[in-house]
Amino acid sequence: MVLILMPMCIRPAGYAPNSSYAAIVVAHPNGGVKEQVSGLYAQNLAKMGYVVIVADASYQGASGGLPRNVDKPANRIEDIRGMADYISSYKGVNAENIGLLGICGGGGYALSAAQTDKRFKAVATLSMFNSGVVRRNGYMNSGLSTIQQRLDQASAARATEASGGEVRYVAATKPTDEEAAKMPFDLYREGYEYYYKSHAHPNSTFRYTMSSLLDLMAFDATTGIDMIDQPLLMMVGSKADSYYMTDQAFHLATNAKKKELYLIYGATHIQTYYVPEYVTQATGKLKDFFNKHLSL
Repeated sequence: MVLILMPMCIRPAGYAPNSSYAAIVVAHPNGGVKEQVSGLYAQNLAKMGYVVIVADASYQGASGGLPRNVDKPANRIEDIRGMADYISSYKGVNAENIGLLGICGGGGYALSAAQTDKRFKAVATLSMFNSGVVRRNGYMNSGLSTIQQRLDQASAARATEASGGEVRYVAATKPTDEEAAKMPFDLYREGYEYYYKSHAHPNSTFRYTMSSLLDLMAFDATTGIDMIDQPLLMMVGSKADSYYMTDQAFHLATNAKKKELYLIYGATHIQTYYVPEYVTQATGKLKDFFNKHLSL
């Protein structure tokens, strides 16, 4: 898994390899790539004095792996651990001083990784998205009536792949402006504008292999979340329709030390990715959190 990742390390100004730096691993949203929101936050963290690592998920973006756009929770969680492996041996990094930031889908996977990987001394999420629950139940439980139908489709797709047939994909076509405008949720409408227009990148795509649903639909980022005993910061826009996922996870993280739910006032889910005033709020809170729990 680690071998097919293409990580990017961002170093603070004045970086000296013979010094001792705290490091932060950043996990990107579903469909995103490191040149978008995860890269922006990585740059802001580096300005605070941290060595930061960010990478496209395996099978996605600039990272390797075939077939393309496999999207399995185990891969994403292993990617986070793999980034920790890599940054732990990076010159100047104190391997006992590593933090973790997960954004959107990367936030859910960060919660899962941190449950057992205690190299992460402090854990933060931004606009956390519980990918497995949404893939199973639909966003805001909008897909409950089609669970078995979609599992049948995923099973058939797996069988086709195994026999050497065509790889089938979910969300493989770009919606039109008119279709996007009719989407029932802010997250999806604003996500269309962000990923397809204002912050489009050729490596970014919403499509994923249909067979991935066999793993995704059995996943819940909050399963075992009481094993997180590290300091935990969960940030979410006060107007985000995804707020319910952060709220649920936060309350289930009963053993997290010094946990905090931080509202970014006025922001929706996607607006926390790029709107300057909301990024500034989130960055300032991350600075306070990581400076308190990691030693610069």
